[in-house]
Amino acid sequence: MLKRKVLPVVLVVLFAGIFWAFQSQGGNGNTLPSQQKILTTLGTIIEQNHYNPKTINDNFSQQIFKKFLASVDPDKNIFLLSDINSLKKYENTIDDEIHGSAMQFVPGVNEVYTRRMQEVVAIYKELLVKPFDFSVNEEIVVDGSKLSFPATEQQRKEMWRKKLKFLTLERYNDLLDQREKNKDKKDFVVKTNAELEKEAREKVGKIMDKNFDRLKLKFTDDDRFNLFINTITSYMDPHSDYFPPIEKRSFDEQMSGKFYGIGASLKEEDGNIKVASLLTGSPAWKSGQVQVGDIVAKVGQGKDEPVELTGLAVEDAVKIIRGNKGTEVRLSLKKQDGTLQVVSIIRDEIVQDEVYVRSAIIKGKEKIGYIYLPDFYADYEKPDGHRCALDVAREIEKLKAEGVDGIVMDLRNNGGGYLPEVVEMVGLFIPDGPIVQVKDRQGRPTVLKDNDKTVLYTGPLTVLVNEFSASASEIFAAAIQDYGRGVIIGSSSSYGKGTVQRNIPFGRPLDLFTGRTEFGAIKLTLQKFYRINGGSTQLKGVTPDIVLPDEYEYLKFREKDNENAMPWDEIEKTNYTKWTGNYDVSALKAKSSERVKNNVNFNLINNNAIWLAKQNDKTYSLNLAKYKEEQKAIKATVKQNDSLAKLTIEMPFEGLKSDEAKYNNVDKDKGERYKNWLKNLKSDIYINEASNVIKDMIVRPEGLATHN
Repeated sequence: MLKRKVLPVVLVVLFAGIFWAFQSQGGNGNTLPSQQKILTTLGTIIEQNHYNPKTINDNFSQQIFKKFLASVDPDKNIFLLSDINSLKKYENTIDDEIHGSAMQFVPGVNEVYTRRMQEVVAIYKELLVKPFDFSVNEEIVVDGSKLSFPATEQQRKEMWRKKLKFLTLERYNDLLDQREKNKDKKDFVVKTNAELEKEAREKVGKIMDKNFDRLKLKFTDDDRFNLFINTITSYMDPHSDYFPPIEKRSFDEQMSGKFYGIGASLKEEDGNIKVASLLTGSPAWKSGQVQVGDIVAKVGQGKDEPVELTGLAVEDAVKIIRGNKGTEVRLSLKKQDGTLQVVSIIRDEIVQDEVYVRSAIIKGKEKIGYIYLPDFYADYEKPDGHRCALDVAREIEKLKAEGVDGIVMDLRNNGGGYLPEVVEMVGLFIPDGPIVQVKDRQGRPTVLKDNDKTVLYTGPLTVLVNEFSASASEIFAAAIQDYGRGVIIGSSSSYGKGTVQRNIPFGRPLDLFTGRTEFGAIKLTLQKFYRINGGSTQLKGVTPDIVLPDEYEYLKFREKDNENAMPWDEIEKTNYTKWTGNYDVSALKAKSSERVKNNVNFNLINNNAIWLAKQNDKTYSLNLAKYKEEQKAIKATVKQNDSLAKLTIEMPFEGLKSDEAKYNNVDKDKGERYKNWLKNLKSDIYINEASNVIKDMIVRPEGLATHN
């Protein structure tokens, strides 16, 4: 993301180029199909703007061919090998299509996919009629990347037999456990093994029916085209994406923390989409016609024909119900008494304030403030829109008013967000100075600085990160570490995303306020960022000063585990002055290491993490006895991990006095969620260690008082 000042100008320039591209394809401009426009324009934008674009040639085409088919059929049980061979005539032509040739590959895949899907439906229905024999010793490989497309219809059928048997085995095993647990309870009906096996198969049948209904409704030709476009962008790098209009709207909502809807949360139950809760004061609540438990059968946009929700996942239903402010949505509700009712609701702004920053205090001999930041969000569309840097500043002021001795900043699972916000946020903790360096595709570095000499908070600071802390989170942690302003604590490294993306719109503008367009947008990697010490966070992430064992440590989902990730490099460091109140990190690390070494929980978490990582890379037995043994060990380890990450003696966490009115006597459900959030904090073993480090920082080795 760019600095806020220059963003509008850049968007205007880029948009003009995109519009021109649509009008300049072979002289026939608007007569080209929309998908062709999107594809050719995408190629132009990538080649001209991506930070380090791969050459779009025959080799590129071959990679996209392979990756797209694997995305359409990830388990390799829909297409036959003969289908793949018949489609190979497009293997070297995808680059030509991107450069303007007529689209043939995706339509060709669509035709084959539609035909094979009908065959697969018949296969699973036939296989689920007969009982499975779980005494046979056989195994299944569930990782599609390790499988090949079946050469014959019989091989495909065998793959489906094993898959359905595995799904049935999971449910059959659960039913057996439930019977054993409840067999002595009054009124509990004890069923035979045969009855339970049949019940398990029927459950799998319902799941398959729903999945395939969803595929028919949701995974349309347009959706496969969108997947094709995303295959191209993600092959450039993992963070370049294509957002069709409805997905672009969802992305904007996530980044701003607001959306336009009706204020009802949904859940999936018994194959239906149901109303789970209503937000007090929202349009749905005000209507008086929507109740918790109502089944949402159809959704209509104004006077348009309503869309059936059968087979859709909750997230798909939510996207249909949300829309633009002031527009009408019509819900066809099945009430709990069986009656049907159509309710008309006008969408309004729904503020998701629970996705914004929040804070609490650990009371005790030392009073320690805790700040939780889920994202580096910003709503730049409104002058008074939420911005995380300003919100964090307010939380710090509130914590200072309550006299905290130190602050724990929790950036675990924070995937990043707006770059200007992290620059401003680091500035809350240091005097003026450089925060991050940004380099474009021409190799020109730019130093983003905090120009405000004032420091809002000068006391002890720890920053919690984990392997899901990415992008802006890593910039913040790196700057705090480079300045020696605080102590970084967490897993062996953060995620490792050191690239900067910007949204570039496609096609005709839909309105003047949001920047949304008829064909959505591409989120494209245009820059890389670097620490002020010259190193990149790309691939390597940020290595904490104090490393704690983590249950996800050995699972492969960091940036370095993605084959399309951009490489690590470094540039010259920029001039900056270290924080004058540096802490002796070596001494703090030694004290923490001693505590961790003597903590049985942390040691077990590490051992369990190694063992669980190995379980992800294996085949699964379809023999009931062996499966039971495997699952028993896995469940016991996962359950143990859940308990290991919790303290036996809870920390004395309390909400801030200034937040009492915000979470009490306003919305009962909201208040309950806030209480549960506080309750979970009390037993968090990682927050506990971060607070212990704060306590070590409060009394400096030299005996000097800390900053106030």
